[in-house]
Amino acid sequence: MACSKANHSIGCSVTQCKYHCENENYCSLEAIQVGTHEQNPTQKKCTDCESFEVKN
Repeated sequence: MACSKANHSIGCSVTQCKYHCENENYCSLEAIQVGTHEQNPTQKKCTDCESFEVKN
């Protein structure tokens, strides 16, 4: 998916996501949902971008 509009408030380097702006390290969504897969998150690696969708 080509990036329609980079949201400069959401930096992103996950090029496998369909919302990643290919020419810039930004997300094209207006907002993202951040969640966790841990019961008591204490580190950055415990969080997830729940807006992620794999690029086809």
